[in-house]
Amino acid sequence: DVQLQASGGGLVQAGGSLRLSCAASGFTFLDYAIAWFRQAPGKEREGVSCISATGGSQYYTRSVKGRFTISRDNAKNTVNLQMNNLTPEDAAVYYCAATGRPCDYGSGYERGDVMDYWGRGTQVTSPA
Repeated sequence: DVQLQASGGGLVQAGGSLRLSCAASGFTFLDYAIAWFRQAPGKEREGVSCISATGGSQYYTRSVKGRFTISRDNAKNTVNLQMNNLTPEDAAVYYCAATGRPCDYGSGYERGDVMDYWGRGTQVTSPA
């Protein structure tokens, strides 16, 4: 069975950092680009970042560029999202997803409609 398990969520402290991980199994990881999405309450799902199958290309949505870094370890079938300088606007449920197409295929990964597999999310929460 295909599994994409996101972990590492927690409480957002303004200016703080979190590291999310996505562990994949059940498919040929080396053949898939991996993307992170997030969805906050009352908002549409947003594509945050994508990394190519080889790890050689990374893509970021404008609001996280310079603060988030995506990386992958093909030996461990994992993708990480290092999130620095966090703000309350980063609070959301974060999902990882896999696509057999390039991150920039068609209209791009951001809409999510080119993803083949989706994982369950991990919550990143802002203090009340």
